[in-house]
Amino acid sequence: MRPSAALEDLIVSPQASIRQGMEAINRSGLEVALICGESRKLLGMVTDGDIRRALLRGDGLQAPIMAAANTRFTAVGRNVHASEAVQLMFQNGFKCIPVINEQGELIDLHTLWVALLSQDSGCWAVVMAGGKGTRLGELTRAIPKPMVPVGDRPILERIVQLLVSHGIRRIFLAVNTMGRMVEDHFGDGSRFYCNIEYLRETTPLGTAGPLRLLPEKPQRPVIVMNGDLLTSINLSRMLAFHQTGAYAATMALRRHVVEVPYGVARLADGRVVGLEEKPKLSYDINAGIYVIDPPSLDLLPSGFAPMTSLLQACIDDGRPIGAYPMQEAWHDIGLPSELERAQQLCAVGDESAAAAE
Repeated sequence: MRPSAALEDLIVSPQASIRQGMEAINRSGLEVALICGESRKLLGMVTDGDIRRALLRGDGLQAPIMAAANTRFTAVGRNVHASEAVQLMFQNGFKCIPVINEQGELIDLHTLWVALLSQDSGCWAVVMAGGKGTRLGELTRAIPKPMVPVGDRPILERIVQLLVSHGIRRIFLAVNTMGRMVEDHFGDGSRFYCNIEYLRETTPLGTAGPLRLLPEKPQRPVIVMNGDLLTSINLSRMLAFHQTGAYAATMALRRHVVEVPYGVARLADGRVVGLEEKPKLSYDINAGIYVIDPPSLDLLPSGFAPMTSLLQACIDDGRPIGAYPMQEAWHDIGLPSELERAQQLCAVGDESAAAAE
C-alpha cells in the first residue's frame, strides 16, 4: 500500500459496478476493494482475482460488484496486535486485512507493507536449525528436522514468519545436517521480508555454540530459538520483559503439569500420615526460546555449548536471568506425538482460514 493511500480509496458501495471496483483497486495499489454499506459495515472484499473470475464467467463491467465479492472474508478486531495480523497475512498470502468493530463496521486496515516497514526492532535472531531429528525416525532421513512440514509449510518457515511479524529483520540460521536444503529454501530471505544469513557448523556446537559464529557482536538483545518449535509466543512482549528487567539473559518458561496415575502416600517416621489420590505436579519447563544480552556472549564456553551452559555461566557470574512465563501455544515437534498434534492444529487452522476467505 502506498503511504499516501487513504482508507476511503478502497471503499465502494454495494451498489457499485465491477468497473468502479476496479477503479478503487487501481487507486489503492493493494489489489483489493472493500465493499461497505451503511455506517461502513463491511459486507465483502473483492480482489483482482475475484474480478477476473467474474469476467471469465460472463459478468460485464457494469455488473454489480457484489456479484464478484467475497463475503466470507478474513477480518480482525481492534484489539488484535499488528504482529498477529502480520502472521495472518503471511499464512494466507494476504497483502492486507481489515479491522472491524463489534458491529462489523470497518475501522482500520492492516497492510503487510506498512506493518513490516514500521516494526523493525533492530534486534537479531538466531535459530538453531542443525538438529538431526533422530526422535522422528524415517521423517528426517531425507530432510532436516526444521524442514519437516507442518500444515502447508516447513516448521522453520513458520518460525521465520513469527520473527518477521515481531520486527526481526536480520535472522541467522545455524545449519549443519543437510543444511543445503535449508539454504535452498530460504535463500537470502528477501521473499520472507527479512535478511537471512547462515551460521554453518562443521561439527555440532549445541544450542549456544553457534553464537560464536556471528560475523560481529550484536548491539541489541538477540533472540535465540530452537528450530523445531511451533509457537505463537509474543516475542515483542518477551523482549520488553527482558529489557525492563535489565537481565543478562531471559528464558521463556512453559508450565507443564504431570498427573501421577496412582495414589501417593506421605510418610513420616515409617508411618503413613497422609494420602493423595492421583496428584498433579506442576513444573516450569524450558521452552527453548531465549533473549541474550550482548555482554553475556563474552561468557560463552568454547566447544560444544548447550544454552544451559551459557545461562549457568551468567548465574555463576552473578548476572540476573529473567524467567518469562509464556502463555501462548507451544509444541516441540521433535517429539512424534507433538508433531502429530501440531499437524492436527494446523489442519484445523487452515480449514478455518479457507472458510473465511
